[in-house]
Amino acid sequence: MKVSLQELKEKSGIGFGTSGIRGLITELTDFVSYSYTKAFIEYLRQINDLTKGKIAIAGDLRKSTGRIMATVARAIEDEGLRVVNCGLIPTPAVTYYGVMTGIPTIMITGSHIPADRNGIKYNLSGREIIKEDEELISGLEVEVDETLFDENGTLKETGKLPEVNEEAREIYKKRYLDFFETDLLQNKRIGLYGHSAVGRELIEEVLQSLGAEVVRLDFSDSFVPVDTEAVPEDLVEKGRRWSQENRLEAIVTTDGDSDRPLLADEKGEWLRADSSGIPVAAFLGAKAAVVPVSCNTALEKSGVVKRVERVRVGSPYVVAKMMELMSEGETKVIGYEANGGFLLGEGFERKGKILKQLLTRDALIVLLALLARATEKGMSISESMADLPKRFTSSGSIKDFPTDLSLKILEELGEDKEKISQALGSDFGEITEINTLDGLRITFENDRIVHFRPSRNAPEFRNYTEAESQQEAEKLSKLADGVVKRWQEERA
Repeated sequence: MKVSLQELKEKSGIGFGTSGIRGLITELTDFVSYSYTKAFIEYLRQINDLTKGKIAIAGDLRKSTGRIMATVARAIEDEGLRVVNCGLIPTPAVTYYGVMTGIPTIMITGSHIPADRNGIKYNLSGREIIKEDEELISGLEVEVDETLFDENGTLKETGKLPEVNEEAREIYKKRYLDFFETDLLQNKRIGLYGHSAVGRELIEEVLQSLGAEVVRLDFSDSFVPVDTEAVPEDLVEKGRRWSQENRLEAIVTTDGDSDRPLLADEKGEWLRADSSGIPVAAFLGAKAAVVPVSCNTALEKSGVVKRVERVRVGSPYVVAKMMELMSEGETKVIGYEANGGFLLGEGFERKGKILKQLLTRDALIVLLALLARATEKGMSISESMADLPKRFTSSGSIKDFPTDLSLKILEELGEDKEKISQALGSDFGEITEINTLDGLRITFENDRIVHFRPSRNAPEFRNYTEAESQQEAEKLSKLADGVVKRWQEERA
């Protein structure tokens, strides 16, 4: 039967969001996973990106990941291609493997979203796909043998994964062990909050290889959704306690698929993820940066890079703009997101060692660069961050808020200052600027910022705030949460 991806999206609710396709496990059936993968393969053929005749796959630690990996593998094999099973490794690790070997890759992950959801992220041989790719894939029709599936869309005969190939894991480790000094973290005591991050053991091995003593913290057998953009209060308290009890110089962690970093200083205070990108850019000697509109303005105020470009939220937009800048002749281009994920262009060399391009979010470069920068300065993490512009950020999220409703609310408000002021109430101040590039980003006369943005991956209405102090940023975020709750109640 012919399957139109447009119609499949309408029926299943599964489509491309800010990063790959994601949704409830009940909606991401074998039929949906198989069909999207067939369409991806058809697109690869159209752009001649299947020259090696194989595709690498990997996954995170969710219970549903194994089934989806097997389904994706079946779709690849049914197209006469070879599957390279990279096992359970970070998204940037399998993507980098594709870059180094010249083959497309597929990562099964729901990133930071809850365990009842999952997703699939598709990558070309040189980078993750961008919005242009997604649109072309979404417009395809593919031939699918419907007799392979039962009435629930489940494969009658489950696909089998080949034996795990460890090469991708080892190549990713080597990327960093070759770039950083072997004694970089000698005598450093680093906490590793492992939870259910797929890269926890790999990160531990890298830290130990660089000389660190690693203290394992809260490794979990069940999936824990860790969002690096919105650190919950219980994790804030844990960070302080872990640091004090274990005499740690830093704590490191990532989200579920280990492409978004989070680091706490020697006091156990978690650094804001988007602020972390600035010292990493400085450490690497970046000249231009691409960031989403949701990132704070400390980047421009810092003067670390000569050129800053702002785009819509989502790594595909960051990648596309980075590619555009490099095509214009810009060198040493980096990108990062409010969730901390860091992307690297061409031309980065330090102390005679080269770090190759990786156009997808990466967590490990951030964690290691922050540790290295502090070590080289002979400072603690908190001291090394003290030279950043005093712009503080916070964020909040109202769960179970339908995306369609949040988009409708923002559409109704538009760019009308009077409407927006009335919708917010009297607690925020006079509006001086409105940006609707992605969501609703409002700048007030006191230079504080509130950005309302619906999540494209889950039914959440997020807010990102920026102010002159952490206390004021957090206060703004709570006020913004209150506004969103009121909108929700008014439309219940």
